[in-house]
Amino acid sequence: MSAIERRIADFILENAQLLRDYSSQQLADALGISQSSVVKFCQKLGFKGYPDLKYSVGEAIARAGSDDAPVATAAAGSDPRIALASDLWRRKSEAEEETRLINPPDAIDAVAATIGRAGKVFIIGLGEDDIHARAFALKLSLLGILTVHNFDTAHMTASMSAAGKDDVLLVFSEHGKQPALCQICRYFREQKGKVITVTRHTSNSLRAHADIALLVSAHDERPYIEPLLYHSALQHLLDGVFVLLCEEGQDRHAQLLANLDRIQPMLEP
Repeated sequence: MSAIERRIADFILENAQLLRDYSSQQLADALGISQSSVVKFCQKLGFKGYPDLKYSVGEAIARAGSDDAPVATAAAGSDPRIALASDLWRRKSEAEEETRLINPPDAIDAVAATIGRAGKVFIIGLGEDDIHARAFALKLSLLGILTVHNFDTAHMTASMSAAGKDDVLLVFSEHGKQPALCQICRYFREQKGKVITVTRHTSNSLRAHADIALLVSAHDERPYIEPLLYHSALQHLLDGVFVLLCEEGQDRHAQLLANLDRIQPMLEP
């Protein structure tokens, strides 16, 4: 091990009980090293990432601290459903961790600030991408941010005739390959608005049109698992932006509470 790797190993051994409350960034800050050094250390030991290491350490502590641990472990091993759920949880945690690594705090702050000061936020996503587009549009509306949500490229193009230099276009596209969305981004930039794209961490044409690009890292060789990881990591990323907007000021928070109070009676039978 290098000197840095020995420091990480010593810290984990001496503070194993506290590790469950540490993110990779907090661990890096405690040691005065980079977050990438922590991730590389985990991978050198054979783990897929920091969440995988943290989970394994937690399991070891549980086995050492409980007389019932061998029974619980045996039960988990005999029930494939428990093993599947545990593996899915780890894979989602890894995807969220990797997504945080490729979206530095400055980028998240910039997205929240750009949306927070926008006159209007235009939001579009096609197909499954519209699930997140629609949900995020609702959250912004609850904060009193004027949103124009659409899942049809023709209607969105028409709506953008009212866009100005203080407005924002938020485009959701997992693979970033739809030519129509690229055309919409070009048109919006001609209107002097800001473009934010949300795609996978891949080289794609949509990212080239972004003023700010949010990226999602979620990979698995199983085609039925990979979409689950993508949606989980993306939702966590968007939640982080939403929380920043909520904490932007008392007025924003008050608007959220007022809107929730108005909506609640409509949801009751």
